[in-house]
Amino acid sequence: MAEIKFEDALKKLEKIVEELESGDLSLDEALKKYQEGIELSRACGLKLESAKKKIDVLTKSKKGDLELKPLDEQKSQD
Repeated sequence: MAEIKFEDALKKLEKIVEELESGDLSLDEALKKYQEGIELSRACGLKLESAKKKIDVLTKSKKGDLELKPLDEQKSQD
């Protein structure tokens, strides 16, 4: 799948879900849409994971000093 913006992928995924839920598709069409949806879902997941890795959280240590920590590390302390 070519590079696609997260927002565009999400819109396409929502449209596919609507089409599948309508029940108006043939089995072959539904399978193609399902496969496309899975690919879009994976692309969105990868983009979210990439964005998450870029996020750092600024916190105060017990001494009152500011520290920059990865989001995952901060989350485990909560």
